[in-house]
Amino acid sequence: MVKTKSFKELVQSQAKADKTFAEALLREGIDAMLSGDMETGKVILRDYIKATVGFEKLGEAIDTPPKSLIRMFGPQGNPQARNLFSVIGYLQKQAGLELHVTG
Repeated sequence: MVKTKSFKELVQSQAKADKTFAEALLREGIDAMLSGDMETGKVILRDYIKATVGFEKLGEAIDTPPKSLIRMFGPQGNPQARNLFSVIGYLQKQAGLELHVTG
Protein backbone atom coordinates (compact mmCIF):
# COMPACT_ATOMS: atom_id res chain seq x y z
CA MET A 1 0.00 0.00 0.00
CA VAL A 2 1.31 3.45 -0.90
CA LYS A 3 1.63 5.86 1.99
CA THR A 4 0.39 9.34 1.19
CA LYS A 5 1.51 12.60 2.74
CA SER A 6 -0.83 14.49 5.00
CA PHE A 7 -2.14 17.79 3.73
CA LYS A 8 0.05 19.67 6.23
CA GLU A 9 3.15 17.83 5.01
CA LEU A 10 2.21 18.59 1.41
CA VAL A 11 1.72 22.31 2.13
CA GLN A 12 5.00 22.53 4.05
CA SER A 13 7.00 20.71 1.38
CA GLN A 14 5.52 22.94 -1.33
CA ALA A 15 6.36 26.06 0.69
CA LYS A 16 9.95 24.85 1.09
CA ALA A 17 10.27 24.22 -2.64
CA ASP A 18 8.39 27.18 -4.10
CA LYS A 19 9.08 30.75 -2.94
CA THR A 20 5.96 32.10 -4.67
CA PHE A 21 3.80 29.53 -2.89
CA ALA A 22 5.47 30.37 0.43
CA GLU A 23 4.81 34.09 -0.06
CA ALA A 24 1.17 33.38 -0.89
CA LEU A 25 0.92 31.26 2.26
CA LEU A 26 2.29 34.09 4.40
CA ARG A 27 -0.09 36.60 2.81
CA GLU A 28 -3.06 34.25 3.27
CA GLY A 29 -2.26 33.62 6.94
CA ILE A 30 -2.02 37.31 7.72
CA ASP A 31 -5.13 38.07 5.66
CA ALA A 32 -7.11 35.42 7.55
CA MET A 33 -6.15 37.02 10.86
CA LEU A 34 -6.99 40.52 9.65
CA SER A 35 -10.38 39.21 8.48
CA GLY A 36 -11.08 37.92 11.99
CA ASP A 37 -10.36 34.24 11.39
CA MET A 38 -7.60 33.80 13.94
CA GLU A 39 -7.81 30.00 13.98
CA THR A 40 -7.18 29.63 10.25
CA GLY A 41 -4.53 32.35 10.33
CA LYS A 42 -2.64 30.59 13.14
CA VAL A 43 -2.72 27.24 11.31
CA ILE A 44 -1.44 28.79 8.08
CA LEU A 45 1.30 30.78 9.82
CA ARG A 46 2.36 27.73 11.85
CA ASP A 47 2.76 25.74 8.62
CA TYR A 48 4.60 28.66 7.02
CA ILE A 49 7.00 28.98 9.96
CA LYS A 50 7.71 25.23 9.99
CA ALA A 51 8.42 25.28 6.25
CA THR A 52 10.62 28.36 6.22
CA VAL A 53 12.50 29.74 9.21
CA GLY A 54 11.49 27.23 11.88
CA PHE A 55 10.46 27.99 15.45
CA GLU A 56 14.03 27.84 16.82
CA LYS A 57 15.38 30.54 14.51
CA LEU A 58 12.22 32.64 14.87
CA GLY A 59 12.47 32.43 18.65
CA GLU A 60 16.09 33.57 18.61
CA ALA A 61 15.30 36.45 16.26
CA ILE A 62 12.46 37.89 18.33
CA ASP A 63 13.77 36.86 21.75
CA THR A 64 10.90 34.49 22.53
CA PRO A 65 11.24 30.84 23.55
CA PRO A 66 10.38 28.52 20.65
CA LYS A 67 7.97 26.54 22.85
CA SER A 68 6.05 29.75 23.58
CA LEU A 69 5.79 30.42 19.85
CA ILE A 70 4.59 26.89 19.18
CA ARG A 71 1.89 27.30 21.85
CA MET A 72 1.00 30.76 20.53
CA PHE A 73 0.22 29.31 17.08
CA GLY A 74 -1.38 26.15 18.45
CA PRO A 75 -5.12 25.45 18.67
CA GLN A 76 -5.45 26.97 22.15
CA GLY A 77 -2.99 29.81 21.50
CA ASN A 78 -4.01 33.41 21.97
CA PRO A 79 -1.11 35.58 20.79
CA GLN A 80 -0.72 39.04 22.24
CA ALA A 81 -0.59 41.78 19.61
CA ARG A 82 3.01 42.68 20.52
CA ASN A 83 4.18 39.09 19.98
CA LEU A 84 2.12 38.62 16.84
CA PHE A 85 3.44 41.82 15.25
CA SER A 86 7.01 40.82 16.11
CA VAL A 87 6.50 37.49 14.39
CA ILE A 88 4.84 39.01 11.32
CA GLY A 89 7.49 41.71 11.05
CA TYR A 90 10.28 39.15 11.14
CA LEU A 91 8.57 36.81 8.67
CA GLN A 92 8.04 39.66 6.21
CA LYS A 93 11.68 40.69 6.49
CA GLN A 94 12.89 37.11 5.94
CA ALA A 95 10.60 36.71 2.92
CA GLY A 96 11.63 40.06 1.46
CA LEU A 97 8.03 41.26 1.54
CA GLU A 98 6.37 44.40 2.77
CA LEU A 99 2.67 43.79 3.26
CA HIS A 100 0.17 46.65 3.57
CA VAL A 101 -3.44 46.77 4.68
CA THR A 102 -5.75 48.39 2.16
CA GLY A 103 -9.43 49.19 2.42
